[in-house]
Amino acid sequence: MAHEHLTADCIFCKIIRGEIPSYKIAETDKNYCFLDINPISKGHLLVIPKYHAEFFHQVPDEYLADLLPLARKVAIASGLEDGQYNVLQNNGPMAHQVVPHVHFHIIPKPNPEQGLVVGWPMQSVTQDELKETWARITNKL
Repeated sequence: MAHEHLTADCIFCKIIRGEIPSYKIAETDKNYCFLDINPISKGHLLVIPKYHAEFFHQVPDEYLADLLPLARKVAIASGLEDGQYNVLQNNGPMAHQVVPHVHFHIIPKPNPEQGLVVGWPMQSVTQDELKETWARITNKL
């Protein structure tokens, strides 16, 4: 497997190249899945593209098209099809991204105390604000 889209100093790129050991769960030509070594619940997995990009919008479509089917496959293999879990992807330090290589967390939620704990501070918006946001986004598509 060629590694032309990986960097020398990224911890996840080193895992993909086999320079740092991991508990590999599954891999495809485009993506790699392994156990998180700092899990927030038992069975916490990471799915990463074999393409170094810091932000989600920088990952080529062919890697993304392969990533979610792999994430679903490992979630089912982990026994999560009958349970509750989160799929999480953060972009940038303010969004709690620690490793600057795109990665998706698959986090089992076995009970209220374990797994991801999320606050959701909803904001009040007017219909005019929604229309303005809608127009700004759809005009760029």
